[in-house]
Amino acid sequence: MQSDGLAAVTPPRTLLRKVDRALGTIIAIPTAALVLLEVLVLLGGVIARYVFHHPIIWSDELASTLFLWLAMLGSAVALHRAEHMRMTAIVGMLSPPVRLALDVVAIVGALTFLILILPSAYEFAADEIPVTTPAMQISDAWRAAALPVGFAVMILIGFIRLAEAGNWRHIAGAVGAAAILVGGLTLLQPTFENLGNLNLLIFFVGIVAALIFAGVPIAFAFGLATFGYQMLTTDTPIVVVVGRIEEGMSHLILLSVPLFVFLGLLIEMTGMARAMVNFLASLLAHVRGGLSYVLIGAMYLVSGISGSKAADMAAIAPALFPEMKARGSKPGELVALLSATGAQTETIPPSLVLITVGSVTGVSIAALFTGGLLPGLVVGAILCFVVWRRNRGEDLSHITKASAREIARSFVIALPAIALPFVIRAAVIEGVATATEVSTIGIAYAALAGLLIYRQFDWRRLYPMLVETAALSGAILLIIGAATSMAWSLTQSGFSRDLASAMTGLPGGVPTFLLVSIAAFVVLGSVLEGIPAIVLFGPLLFPIAKQVGVHEVHYAMVIILAMGVGLFAPPFGVGYYAACAISKVHPDAGLKPIAGYIVALIVGLLLVAFIPWISIGFL
Repeated sequence: MQSDGLAAVTPPRTLLRKVDRALGTIIAIPTAALVLLEVLVLLGGVIARYVFHHPIIWSDELASTLFLWLAMLGSAVALHRAEHMRMTAIVGMLSPPVRLALDVVAIVGALTFLILILPSAYEFAADEIPVTTPAMQISDAWRAAALPVGFAVMILIGFIRLAEAGNWRHIAGAVGAAAILVGGLTLLQPTFENLGNLNLLIFFVGIVAALIFAGVPIAFAFGLATFGYQMLTTDTPIVVVVGRIEEGMSHLILLSVPLFVFLGLLIEMTGMARAMVNFLASLLAHVRGGLSYVLIGAMYLVSGISGSKAADMAAIAPALFPEMKARGSKPGELVALLSATGAQTETIPPSLVLITVGSVTGVSIAALFTGGLLPGLVVGAILCFVVWRRNRGEDLSHITKASAREIARSFVIALPAIALPFVIRAAVIEGVATATEVSTIGIAYAALAGLLIYRQFDWRRLYPMLVETAALSGAILLIIGAATSMAWSLTQSGFSRDLASAMTGLPGGVPTFLLVSIAAFVVLGSVLEGIPAIVLFGPLLFPIAKQVGVHEVHYAMVIILAMGVGLFAPPFGVGYYAACAISKVHPDAGLKPIAGYIVALIVGLLLVAFIPWISIGFL
């Protein structure tokens, strides 16, 4: 029970809520403006270069500067909206009081990292003051300042969140535990200096696992472990760690992450996704399991446009599920199939995972875009076989087959939407735009289609979409930055050399290497989600794959599909719970139906793994 003294100094809840809302607005407005500005800068660069043949030499430099600010302020927006990626499967099984206590632990964990890293972030920005950018001739500190400013804003948000929690006993306990942990580890520094690579297990396995399973957001768990390892076991200045975080977050190819997220929201808002679904339904709705086939096909097509799995599922499920339920499909079956298609379409361009692989490993984005189409089709065909098996007895006596005229009409309506993935891919292959810039062509195309063809463009939804884009992108990019610094630490420790030696020495050659990689990424996909797993282990494993004779594009498809299986497989796969939330179905309902689809995904994954032509036949 709180004492009167504590109660007296507790800020009124109404005042806290007002401050919280005001702070959210203050950071959301400029962050949304940054998303829009990035689109205009990159699209203007494409038009100037390709249409007028007069490149804007400073466009990429400006885009890069704005991008780091977008990433950091987007991370702050995500923290304000409680949308940073967390491992909640274990936490969700606990009692409400324990969950509440762990929510406080998660906030304190994030705050601990932010407070520890802030001085070094300021030092990093100060070191950039003498550096002048080549095109714009301004100090690079204007870009680097995004790091300390972003961290400081997140600290402010964290303190407000703690105050809003209101349970001072939980707060005191979490803060005390953090202080004891940090102090205890600091006192053990002489011991750590003598442990060698055993420190890798302590910090990057033990501490990371403890933080993640306690519900601390993944980015901050990675950051804390890396900070502790570098501070307590090496002589490396922490400002170098900040530099690795900045390097991971600001790679220009990653600018396509927020732009494709925004494109995914845009195609849903303009009705393009629904037009494609309606066309597929006119073709297949009259056959047994027809709408399930439509779901698989629609996810394949929409993934080729948006690149965002959450946007894909949010665009497709509301359009199909009411009719599927009316035909007798059980909610658990629907969410199981939606999750399976989420895993199936991870390789379809312009998947954010493909872009991330290209960013951290140097593999050609165009080659990854080409190689990803057929694996998704193969796995989709196997899912269709499961659908056929499960729907052989469906009653279609009340279903009317669409006429040829209706099919033709729905095709004409859907044609602009169906053409968009091909426009995006052609723009990259023909050299009109880079993999970063091509998303802006897609955004312009979708906006014009919504305004002129579909006549469905809700201007009131534009600002919330921009904020949502910034929040999701910020959460992803902070994970990439933290994982990049962790991967760098592993490389510096010699772990990558030891891993290469162990993997190349496996008996059985390429098949064993692929099977071990599959098993590893299924586990990593379920625990870390896809992008953190790729960023952390991609730079370590791709050179090994090349050394043992596995084509880098083939290897990318194998590990992406394996990661997708882990990401969407219960009980740990966070993608499964996202599908449940979008479908408004309780997770328990899908546990039994999804088993067959998981088996189908694994069969498809093994086919892709052991028939390389599926991935590289069209390169």
